[in-house]
Amino acid sequence: MTDLKAVLLADLRRRREVMLAKLDGLSEYDRRRPLTPTGTNLLGLVKHLAGCEYGHFGDAFGRCAYERPSWFRDDPYTEIDMWATPDESSDYITGTYRQACAHSDATIADLELDRPGHVAHWAEGHRETTLGVLLVGMVGETAQHAGHADIIRELIDGRIGDDGSVAADSTYWRDQLGEAQAVADHFRAAGEAGTTRPS
Repeated sequence: MTDLKAVLLADLRRRREVMLAKLDGLSEYDRRRPLTPTGTNLLGLVKHLAGCEYGHFGDAFGRCAYERPSWFRDDPYTEIDMWATPDESSDYITGTYRQACAHSDATIADLELDRPGHVAHWAEGHRETTLGVLLVGMVGETAQHAGHADIIRELIDGRIGDDGSVAADSTYWRDQLGEAQAVADHFRAAGEAGTTRPS
């Protein structure tokens, strides 16, 4: 029989590794540089996930963080958790993330998937949950932000995927880019919303 908790935890651990790997070889500037209109940046994504790990597997079960992160507030909606302040180093953010993950892993190991939990800042009527629900949610949250991180890293230096290959070095990706651009150019020239196929 499949151990669902072990499968979910293994998946979460892989996605955590991807997140941290996206910082490898980058300057402090590039780690902090916002590359979307909403300010998304690599170090901010890691910082945000550290808070999520502590919230999902710490506070929800009365298992407080070993060391309260510098950005934590009594009201999580007032936290600066999507970008790092000047006094929060990369080492501090990544170290906090690793500590949060270790804390999560201990909670996951100690509790059953049906263990009740309580998320105080969730909407009324939705605050009661279980470890299993939170574990599935954390896998999804980390996967979502790992996807964001992959795109942000590609925008910085062209590195993509888990192996960090450079897209511009690949004939395949150059061809894909050319074909995609040709299709977009067709619709720009036609001045249409995309209802016809290029010939």
